[in-house]
Order: sequence, then C-alpha cells, then structure tokens
Amino acid sequence: MSLIDPVSLPLKLKRPVVGAPMAGGPSTPELVAAVTNAGGMGFLAGGYKRPQQLANQITTTRTLTQGPIGVNLFVVSENDIDEEELETYRQELKYYADRYGIEVGTPRWDDDAWQDKLEVIRDLKPDVVSFTFGCPDADVLQELNALGIHTAVTVTSTEEAHTAAERGARILIVQGPDAGGHRATFDPAAEPGTEPLPDLITAIKNTANLPLIAGGGISTREQVRATLGAGAAAVQVGTALLLSDEADTNLAHRSALQDPVFTETKVTRAFTGRPARGLRNRFMDDHARSGHAYPQIHYITAPLRAAAAADNDLQALHLWAGTGYPNARTGPAADIIAALSP
Repeated sequence: MSLIDPVSLPLKLKRPVVGAPMAGGPSTPELVAAVTNAGGMGFLAGGYKRPQQLANQITTTRTLTQGPIGVNLFVVSENDIDEEELETYRQELKYYADRYGIEVGTPRWDDDAWQDKLEVIRDLKPDVVSFTFGCPDADVLQELNALGIHTAVTVTSTEEAHTAAERGARILIVQGPDAGGHRATFDPAAEPGTEPLPDLITAIKNTANLPLIAGGGISTREQVRATLGAGAAAVQVGTALLLSDEADTNLAHRSALQDPVFTETKVTRAFTGRPARGLRNRFMDDHARSGHAYPQIHYITAPLRAAAAADNDLQALHLWAGTGYPNARTGPAADIIAALSP
C-alpha cells in the first residue's frame, strides 16, 4: 500500500509499469505491445525517426495490442555553439574514423522534424504523447489535450515540473539521476540533478497536483514498490527491458550488458553533447566533454557509433544503461513486467 496517496493516472493500467521510450532501436512495436499486453503501457520512441517511420510504427503497434500506447517526442532547443570547439572535437575523433575507414560526421542542428511529428500525433492519436528535453508551448499541450491525447512531460526538477504543469501537461514523468540514456534536463548546458528519486517525487508532488510516472535505475520489484510508496502512480523502466526478446537492442549492446568487464555506469556528454548515462568505457574516459552542442555532437559521432556497433567495439560505443543494469534479464517482455510488478 502506498505511503503517500498518488494522483491516479487518467489511464487504467492493470500493472503500474510503463516501458520507457528508448530511441535508437530498442523500442519496437513488438516491445511496446508486449508491455501493454502484459498490463502496463509501452512507449514508442519518436526521436531520430523520420515522421513516416514513426507513423508506420504507431500503425503497426495498434495491430498488436488493443491497450493504451504512448509515443515520445524530443523537444530540441536552438543553441549558440562554439564552432571552433566543435571542429577541435571532430579532429580529436579522426583517430576512430581512420580506424574504421570512415569519415567523422558533420555537425548540424535540426529540430528532429518537430512539426511533422506533431502532425503524426494529431492524425494517429496515441493514447499518450510524452516530451523529453523540454516542454512544448502551452498551445501545443492544450491542442493535444483537446484531441483526447493525454500529454506528459519528462521532468528532472521541481522547476521543470512547475513549468510543465503551468503549460497544461496532464502527466509528469519524473526522471531520477540513476536513469540510463539521456537525462531529460530542459537546459542542455545545466548539470543534471542528483536528488534521489524518492525525494524528487516528494518535492514534485508538493509542486504539482498531477499524476506521476517515475523512473531511473528501477530494476527490482522492491524498487517498484518503494517508488509507488513514495507517491508515484506508476513506474517507468527502460534498462530492465533492453535484453528482452522483443527489444531491438543491437548485439554489441546486449553483449556489453552481460559482460563482467563493465562494472559501473557514468554520465557523459561525449557521444551527443547532452548528458547521458551508460556503461563506463574508454571512449567516455578519453573524451570528457563539457560542451552542450546537441544535436551537433550527436551527428559528429553518429557514424563512429554505427561503425563501433558493427565492429563490436564495446570500448567505443554508447552503451546506454541505468544503474540497475546488473538486474536486466533476457526473455519475453511480459515475464520481465510480471517480475517487476508489485
């Protein structure tokens, strides 16, 4: 039983477990449907996909489940970058490019097809749309709410939660410091917060009277119970699903998650310019970045990361993982959700 009475989600779930959107491959329609069919709710990752790819995945997912599904979009802020610093970094990475026989990527800014993806959301109407890296303007949230799409904003602080609530978000997704992959911090130049997830949940509940989905490093049933006990209406898990049968996690990443050579995780900006947590490897240690040129650095390193994955070079690859990665297990996603459910 919860120690703090949570604000209920507007969607009724048999199990209070949400599958996190994992951009770059893992979050397939099959994984999303499996999480939903197990009684929770799965999320498609819209980040990095072309709008038509996203539309196709939503349509496919709808054929695999009758339950609720979510879609996540990136909110990419314009930035003022140091061109000289970026070029210095490109030159620094030529070692890897030469090794793989490829070229370092070219930096550029784009908004991840923001307007076109919003149009996909308006047209196909997933049950929930969540936003990461920022909060859309109030008119966007209000329009989607009016269409019957539940809006959720990923937050990492009480300030971000206040902004999201004020603009009209219906759900807050609270991301704690132990989460794998990118931190959702609105300001890409800011250092991500370190407040423990239970404390962050309590602080945000005192800021906004909205249902909370909370995650970050959750990988056991006991952690799920504790998070719900802190006042979350549901938990969000990502790393726990990376080894599932339905996830399209690349083979190198799967191998690393089970390799005893990796003993800890670390937050880095080296791969994309935004802070992200992954298995600590040589690339992270050799390239301690403080710059926040996202998505420019993402595009610089993208060819190198693809080559490293193809070459199974685990010391040069972005191996996103939360602190609970040692508990990640293989098998059907339904079994993983059942094992986590309170």
